[in-house]
Amino acid sequence: MGKDIIVEKVNEFLMDEFELEKDQLLPDALMKDDLDIESLDFVDIAVVIEKEFGLKVTSEQMVKITTLDDLYNFILEQQKN
Repeated sequence: MGKDIIVEKVNEFLMDEFELEKDQLLPDALMKDDLDIESLDFVDIAVVIEKEFGLKVTSEQMVKITTLDDLYNFILEQQKN
């Protein structure tokens, strides 16, 4: 799956789940500061990653994700492994 599809699926989820606007979803947007995604919200994101992309995500991996682009790239890299 290419990065374009990953970006589309992740952004769609974020807009639905967290009521974010498309123009907020920039690759360099900070998950916590710019998008107001709380620590507990990362659990929901991890569940969606597991369902949508078939990937297991640990809390240690999620802690390292600070921007949207980090999230996109994490999914892309995990798919290669």
